[in-house]
Amino acid sequence: MNQPRLTVLAGPTAVGKGTVSTYIRDNYPEVELSVSATTRPPRPGEVDGVHYHFVSSEEFDALVEDGQLLEWAVVHGRNRYGTLRRTVNAAMAAGKAVLLEIDLQGARQVKKSMPEANFVFLAPPTWEEMVRRLIGRGTETPEEQQQRLETAKLELAAESEFDHTVINDDVQRAADELVSLMGLTAHSH
Repeated sequence: MNQPRLTVLAGPTAVGKGTVSTYIRDNYPEVELSVSATTRPPRPGEVDGVHYHFVSSEEFDALVEDGQLLEWAVVHGRNRYGTLRRTVNAAMAAGKAVLLEIDLQGARQVKKSMPEANFVFLAPPTWEEMVRRLIGRGTETPEEQQQRLETAKLELAAESEFDHTVINDDVQRAADELVSLMGLTAHSH
């Protein structure tokens, strides 16, 4: 049996990373989803310790200072997100396959500190579909949407930095493919 490794899932904004990882959390209990620390306030329905570890700016500073983050980033110029090194290491030590769903900046930082991890790029089926998802969320202002589309163009160009690409044309199919890439058995539906 191969030593389980960390699988990093990244991709452009609004490609559906959260949807795919939620599907995996709900259907593949054998996958340990790494829970990021963030300085942003919880959205409705988000639970501390399940969706994110919600921390203050001061607490986040301390984590950075102490080298406790595998990666961290400022997202959309406002909030910070980071991966706690100890939670990833503890899960891997327990023999679990760990999935880390982060942005590209974060994936690049992890690549520096853990190049042996498995890097998977989640890609939209088409650019048009991605624009539709970005705008369809209705959670951002037009300015923020424009900023995200510009960012997304740059993010799509990073695909070649990854070991594998999974196209998010169907959440269940994409999740099953990702689980297979993690070396686990995908469910037959």
